Amino acid sequence: MLASAFAFALGLLGSHPCWAARTAFQVRCEDSIDKAVSVLTSAQNGYTINNTVSLHGLTAMKPGRPNSFVLGLTRTESRMSIGLNGAMLKDPLSGYECVAPKITVSLFYSPIVVYVGREFSPGSCAYQEILAHEMRHLKTYLDHLPKVEVTVRAALSKRFDNKPLYAPAGRARALLQQEINTGWMTYIKNEMAKVELLQAAIDTPQEYARLSKVCKGEVQSLIRPAKRH
Repeated sequence: MLASAFAFALGLLGSHPCWAARTAFQVRCEDSIDKAVSVLTSAQNGYTINNTVSLHGLTAMKPGRPNSFVLGLTRTESRMSIGLNGAMLKDPLSGYECVAPKITVSLFYSPIVVYVGREFSPGSCAYQEILAHEMRHLKTYLDHLPKVEVTVRAALSKRFDNKPLYAPAGRARALLQQEINTGWMTYIKNEMAKVELLQAAIDTPQEYARLSKVCKGEVQSLIRPAKRH
């Protein structure tokens, strides 16, 4: 997927096909301007615990389980920012320009909110069981981001391997921006979204059944009044 997404850019932003040996322009580009650089960082913004939303409210926030309540919920959104900069040289003789791109990528989550239904008193057995379940979701989010950072950094390094890129005069920056918009953004979003498969693996029918029976029926005793409303 990654190779096909960037194939068009590799054809337009690469070495000129007529340059079998280094030209004077290539020497200038490769020896005088800065090297291509990709900088990638990830940051954790922490989390908060919210005990103010009812079981009805949480269920409305995550529909899809008929005839059952959502007891707790962990919510966030994956975010990224990508910046493009870099030195550029032009060659009037060949009609080409070269650019040493500096790609700056930041990955982060919008603040993570961990919800536990307000029907469950903080410190109670049921509350602690539900919170422990949501902490598994939280840990999965926090563990996934550094893995995405490693994967994306390797892909960026492979694409921008310290060599300048060449394109027809006036096209290099636009082609790079197009590659970012149509290739890299989609690629990174897909890598970030893989965490949802890991989250789904936590919410198994067996886990839901276990939570419904913990604490000597305390969960069910609190759900029954909610069902009547």
